[in-house]
Amino acid sequence: MPIYQFTRTQRLPATVDKMWDFVSSPGNLKKISPEYMGFIVTSGNSAEKMYPGMIITYKVSPLLGIRLNWMTEITHVHDFEYFVDEQRSGPYSFWHHQHKLEPVEGGVLMTDIVTYKPPFGIIGAIANALFIRKQLEKIFNFRKVAMEKQFGTHEETIV
Repeated sequence: MPIYQFTRTQRLPATVDKMWDFVSSPGNLKKISPEYMGFIVTSGNSAEKMYPGMIITYKVSPLLGIRLNWMTEITHVHDFEYFVDEQRSGPYSFWHHQHKLEPVEGGVLMTDIVTYKPPFGIIGAIANALFIRKQLEKIFNFRKVAMEKQFGTHEETIV
């Protein structure tokens, strides 16, 4: 069955240091997740900074209010540049999410690259076409607005 990739970029008027401080803290995930997802970090390490090997567990309701447990491992970290989380258990057959930060004129370019494979073979492929991809877009649209509330829009200057 196919593996899909979803990429989203966003330019924000912040320093890399401020952006890294925010995105490298698991506790901030709830702030950039839609409320309807009921996102809760359950592993008790939400105040820590991410490091390779860190396991983070969540409860999340991505679809129809169905509560799911999700476990990711932070597999790669290069401070102030990127980190990668990979699903160890959860709703996908495969999930690999790269979070990149790149200094650009007037701020930071943040890039998310999500590579994923839905479960259930051909049924998962159909579900992806019907709603999974749209759901990811909706989540990242929310995240774009949440990050702008946190850091401002790209037209603004760095503070």
